[in-house]
Amino acid sequence: MAFNEDPTLERHFKGHKDAVTCADFNSKHKQLASGSADKTLMIWNLNPKARAFRFFGHKDIITGVQFSPAGDLVVSASQDKTVRLWTPSIKGESMVFKAHTATVRSVSFSHDGQRLVTASDDKSVKVWSVHRQRFVYSLNQHTNWVRCARFSPDGRLIASCGDDRTVRLWDTATKQCINCFTEYGGSATFVDFNTSGTCIASSGADNTLKIWDIRTNKLLQHYQVHSAGINCFSFHPSGNYMISGSSDSTVKILDLLEGRLIYTLHGHKGPVLAVAFSRGGDFFASGGCDAQVLMWKTNFDSFDYREVLSRHSQRVSPDPPPHLTDIYPRGPHLHSAQSGAIEAINGHANNLPARRIASTSLNPNEDCHSSGQGSISGSQSGQMGGRREEEQGMRYPLEMRSDLPMNFSSTLERIVQQLDVLTQTVSVLEERLTLTEDKLKECLFNQSQILLQVRGEEMDRRRERVEEEREGESGSPVASA
Repeated sequence: MAFNEDPTLERHFKGHKDAVTCADFNSKHKQLASGSADKTLMIWNLNPKARAFRFFGHKDIITGVQFSPAGDLVVSASQDKTVRLWTPSIKGESMVFKAHTATVRSVSFSHDGQRLVTASDDKSVKVWSVHRQRFVYSLNQHTNWVRCARFSPDGRLIASCGDDRTVRLWDTATKQCINCFTEYGGSATFVDFNTSGTCIASSGADNTLKIWDIRTNKLLQHYQVHSAGINCFSFHPSGNYMISGSSDSTVKILDLLEGRLIYTLHGHKGPVLAVAFSRGGDFFASGGCDAQVLMWKTNFDSFDYREVLSRHSQRVSPDPPPHLTDIYPRGPHLHSAQSGAIEAINGHANNLPARRIASTSLNPNEDCHSSGQGSISGSQSGQMGGRREEEQGMRYPLEMRSDLPMNFSSTLERIVQQLDVLTQTVSVLEERLTLTEDKLKECLFNQSQILLQVRGEEMDRRRERVEEEREGESGSPVASA
């Protein structure tokens, strides 16, 4: 993996009056959204000369925010039990969903932008139609507050986690829970899928971050690099890196291919509550209890993922999604962290040589309204003012080694890829069939309305005829007389 240089602090935004609880980048426009305990949503324009927008509407703390894939909408969740769908322009117009009967902890778009998924303290996960702006269905098996819920990239699965110390996988077709991961020492605080949808990561109040392969139900990596609970994390678009924010006031950057911690960033003066990579992976943002939003330039990976992602969106056969048949079975069960697990506990792994890790700190004397550079201290230099850390980690890739012959393994891999393509094709056909059924239902409804209208008109005409005949009969004796 090619490294250019350390991450640098590009800009920091001040405008919130209380803790920044969530953040997200716009994929189409140069914008960054942040929500806060001050009940406001801020849309920061990344062009330094452009103005920021402040949106009012929520009556309590904003807990989640995300731009739509097309970038023309932004959705927010709040402790006021509602979800708002905003147009990120100067008008700041919004549509309100009365979503739950308790605090809404998270909200997220599906990757096609057609659905929303929300998680709430009322112990439910709900799915909403963006176009129709209405409730679709609810998922109810959590036994405590639900902290987070996310769609898989192909939209066939939903992952959720909560204070019942579980991470659950749901099939969006059957609305059933198809797997449950239970090995947590405290609340599960955040969950998300990797870019290809083959793995999920989850963080906990017990300071751990775990990555599971949902095709095999194996724990692939287990990190304990923070000294306090982890509040959020974000996958790099390449799937090779992850950033995490913690109540220990740090942002950690993990190399997932080598299974090790590579950077610790000290930019916030309190718990870090939000982190997010940009869609291209060249920037990432962090927000915390110090009411600041910091934007960092990635730098540590020189590869241009924008071109890769644009090509990826045009491919006929995307990265293989998980087989639902591989995930089903199974019911709740414990997973052993010993077999096939990668651990970096408190930054150290036994019997491995030590490695210096870069540490970044923000100078509190900088002007917080202008862009600045964070100071970096690494294995070769300590004069920049940051502190050094020695961290060790196991250097094994995500995929586990196999004893099968190479040609046999490659043949199996090609077969699995073809099956994945077929599975996704069936999924697309199912979606089209669902749309066709909806249109057919609408046509049938319209036809029934027309028939009712025609029948009503016929009944009116019959009444008129009967009345005319009665009038004629009553008038005929008079005429004969």
